[in-house]
Amino acid sequence: MTTLSEAPPAPEAPAGEGRLRRHRSTLVIVLGLLAAVVVVVWSAGGPRTYEALDPANPDAEGAQAVARVLDDEGVDLTVARGADELDRVDIGSGTTVVVTSTGSLGESTVDRLLEHAGDARVVLVEPPQLVAEQVGIDGYPSSDELGSGREAACDDPAYDGLELEVDDALSYPGSGCFPNDLGESVLVERDGVVLFGAGDALTNDQVLRGDNAAVVLRLLGQDQRLVWYVPQVDDLVGGDEVGLSSLAPDWVQPGLWLLAIVVVALALWRGRRLGRLSSEPLPVVVKAIETTHSRGRLYRKAGDRGHAAAALRRAARARAAERLGLGSTTDDSLVRDVARHVGRAESDIDALIGPHAPPPATDAALIALASALAELDREVRRT
Repeated sequence: MTTLSEAPPAPEAPAGEGRLRRHRSTLVIVLGLLAAVVVVVWSAGGPRTYEALDPANPDAEGAQAVARVLDDEGVDLTVARGADELDRVDIGSGTTVVVTSTGSLGESTVDRLLEHAGDARVVLVEPPQLVAEQVGIDGYPSSDELGSGREAACDDPAYDGLELEVDDALSYPGSGCFPNDLGESVLVERDGVVLFGAGDALTNDQVLRGDNAAVVLRLLGQDQRLVWYVPQVDDLVGGDEVGLSSLAPDWVQPGLWLLAIVVVALALWRGRRLGRLSSEPLPVVVKAIETTHSRGRLYRKAGDRGHAAAALRRAARARAAERLGLGSTTDDSLVRDVARHVGRAESDIDALIGPHAPPPATDAALIALASALAELDREVRRT
């Protein structure tokens, strides 16, 4: 008889190791997500924005590529978003301050910027007309197309032989680099302030076109320190509000005054020429019966029996005075003459054509009055 011996029991795994084996897939997923977040944060290199020409914007309209190249070239780059952050940055004479989003600048923020910058070199990227006037540029910037490229053609050796190539740019009145045939230039400098109208040359999308990269690096990398100022709308004060009068050209207000004077003079001239109003005969003849019927319908629609009775009595008095040849006479004397002429009582005649006779109370009474007046007219005519 063979006896089977039982196998020894397997050693039990520790509780912690069992839980680790059961949750191994979950742990791998969590570690993978954590690694992905670390890679994304490390590759982003700081906070990301979506504003155009912002040094932290990696999109096509951003300027992150220019900012990184300047940093790799040894330029100490400091980004200041808002006037308060700019005030906290120490700006020396060997510093370049580049300002993007210049459409958010106002009169107070421009004065604040120039006062804080001191002797530092200030570069304004595509400033609007109000900002350009505040830094000494008289006139309006014009839109310029540089899609086929434009040479520097200026005395500044930093841009000698370079060609700027962007789709659209702004050219400011005055001599400078990258000029057009109208005496305007894309890059103009006034008293240490540089106006650069080709903002697209800084974008990640167009910085590699033509010689844009070289132009931008020589424009912003002349000093060892660069402060990138991004203005904010919240920095503006009440006096910085832009009205229609500030955006309109200088000749608009005198032109409006001249137009008002011309309109007043034209009104006076035409008013005197028209002269006084004159009456003209109607182009058609309206029969008396049609007028009578129309008035009757109006009286009937209005339900004004008193007015209709007064009109009938007034017409009867006029016919009686004409037939009797009385001319202009009073109503009371007319009543006496008609009563004596037809041989009826004066009270009866006064009740028919008297000026103080009561109005009929019903339509039937009005019809009876009309019949009685017609009979009186026949009596006057017979006698």
